[in-house]
Amino acid sequence: MKKSTIDSGKKNPNFIGSWTIEPISICDDLISYFELNLTKQKIGVIGSGLNTEIKDSVDMSIEPKEIILPGNEAFKAYFDQLFECYKNYIEDWTFLEEISQRLEISSFNLQRYKPGQHFKKIHTERFSIGSLHRIFAFMTYLNDVEEGGSTYFSHYDLEIQPRKGLTLIWPAEWTHAHRGNILKEGSKYIITGWITFAN
Repeated sequence: MKKSTIDSGKKNPNFIGSWTIEPISICDDLISYFELNLTKQKIGVIGSGLNTEIKDSVDMSIEPKEIILPGNEAFKAYFDQLFECYKNYIEDWTFLEEISQRLEISSFNLQRYKPGQHFKKIHTERFSIGSLHRIFAFMTYLNDVEEGGSTYFSHYDLEIQPRKGLTLIWPAEWTHAHRGNILKEGSKYIITGWITFAN
């Protein structure tokens, strides 16, 4: 077998969309919600359960039906903004119009990392039969991070530094394997989850 080279065309995209949500105060409201609801905070888990050697964080898992509950207005404001980002993503990749009406938000997480913590393992968001329904991942950094805490997409050698309000959408597939680099100073807050096929 001999490997062949083909013309890569005019584009070499990584399919990672990025935006900054507005108003930026949504980020402050989500951080406040996280800090005020101590009973909902749990040690972060991965698909196989608790393993701080892979993921070291404090998480708050929230179901979509909770968005409309009194006191959760920050989530409604956030997802209104995320939907605008998603609509723009589809405009860039019009093929997605065929499936976009059959997708929904699944459960999502607010997460906090302290110095020394991070999601250590290169991973993908679709990794088993149980996660095949995930089409895209989304993540918004809720605060600026000065030292460490970047997200590293290994196939693209792409490192993204957290900036308050910066929102990413990317395919959940193996092509977008990534990890969170170690946080060196301060705190890092994110909201993250998946856009999935409707149940």
